Amino acid sequence: MKDVVKIFKALGDENRLKILHIIGSHEICACKLLEHLEVGQPTLSYHMKILCDCGIIDSRKDGKWTHYKICKI
Repeated sequence: MKDVVKIFKALGDENRLKILHIIGSHEICACKLLEHLEVGQPTLSYHMKILCDCGIIDSRKDGKWTHYKICKI
């Protein structure tokens, strides 16, 4: 039940819903997400950590950049 609460909390934020909409069905670099959102890099990192921690988003490092995609269920 605790995991379900984490997912609903993650989806309860407007910025995180925008992030999911932008990512859609493809992988995207954090730098590209920043171009679409009105947040700074630290705020984006905060939102991405929440989405990753609850299992909605998966990340991979490529040099200094992080790429994100929606996890397969």
